[in-house]
This record gives sequence, C-alpha cells and structure tokens, in this order.
Amino acid sequence: MTTIALFGATGKTGRRVLDRALAAGYDVRALVRTPAKLDVTNDRLTVIQGDVTDTDAVERTIAGSDAVLSLFGQVKGSPRTLQTDGTRVIVAAMQRHGVRRLVTLSGGGLHADGDRPKAPDRIMRGLLKLLAGHVLADAEGHLAVLEASDLDWTVVRGPRLLETPGTGAYRVGRVGVDTGMQISRDDLADFILTQVDDRTYVRRLPFVSA
Repeated sequence: MTTIALFGATGKTGRRVLDRALAAGYDVRALVRTPAKLDVTNDRLTVIQGDVTDTDAVERTIAGSDAVLSLFGQVKGSPRTLQTDGTRVIVAAMQRHGVRRLVTLSGGGLHADGDRPKAPDRIMRGLLKLLAGHVLADAEGHLAVLEASDLDWTVVRGPRLLETPGTGAYRVGRVGVDTGMQISRDDLADFILTQVDDRTYVRRLPFVSA
C-alpha cells in the first residue's frame, strides 16, 4: 500500500485529506508541531513531531514514503516565507530519499499559464496583494522552488473555501476557464487525494472549484 508523507494535517483541509487517506487504506506519516491537536488513532498513522523547516523532522517524515502532500500554509504569526522555506526543505529531503511525487496547495491568486481571470478574479487577486501581499509572494516563492526541481509536482489551486458538506462533484480547469469562485473543503480534499496516483497534472497548476 502507498505511504503518504503529509504536511499540514492539522489544518482545515489537511485534516480532511488525512481522514480520507486513512479511510482509503493509505499509510500516512504526518508531521505536526503539536501532536495533541491531531486527535486521531489509527494503526496506519505515524505522527512525527516537528516543524516543516526542521530538516531532521522532515527527513523522518519523508523516509519510507511514496508520495508527499504538502498542505501547510501561513497562519497568524508565521514567518513571511514559511511556504517557500518549508517547500525547499521538503524538496531537498525528497531528492535525498528518491521520492518524486509532490502535491502542494495554493490559492487562485497564484498565476498559471492559461488563466483567463474575469473581473471578480482580478478583484480578489488585487485584494490579496493589498491585504496579504506577503502570502501571495510566498506562494510564488514556493512555486519557484518546485519549478527549479526535477520532481513530479502538482500545485492544486482553489478559490474561496467553504465549510459546507461536499457534493462529490467539482470542476478542474484554469482561473476564469470553466471554474467557479468557491468550493467545499470536502470536495477539494477529495481531489487532492486523487493526485497521489493521478499524473494528469504533473508540473501543472489545476484550479479546482464547484
């Protein structure tokens, strides 16, 4: 059975991915800063305490894994380059351990070729740059780290995330191209988990929405 190294398991989306991965029979190695926040007991779950910028902890999480899901992001008080720095540590550890598949999570503000943002998309990106420009810059920095690597990476991008139950249906496209402005975290988690084995979007940035 495939073993997943999971970063961001205590986050709102990461926790949903963790639950789905365990239910699907995957073995999961999760790096968390505070294990007590992860109230999950499962024989297929290994919890490693540490920070995503801690080389040793990241190495121990990735060792023995077949794929990596990097779903951590900035929260209040985070370093302004957390995603970039953490991604750099993860990529280096993957290369040392011979793990090639990496899936990360970002928002629609991160530009990709083929996007055709409509007025609401441009407004949202403008607000992001104005109110949290460092978050967008960090997302762009993490993408630059990925593009400079030889890994089979995918950056999953999402719009506004809802806490409502999933519908089991979603669209995958580009910003402004056959996509919407929101998605349930449940449905986003479903798509992220499919990317462990799906190679359709290798070295691409699919935008997933309701």
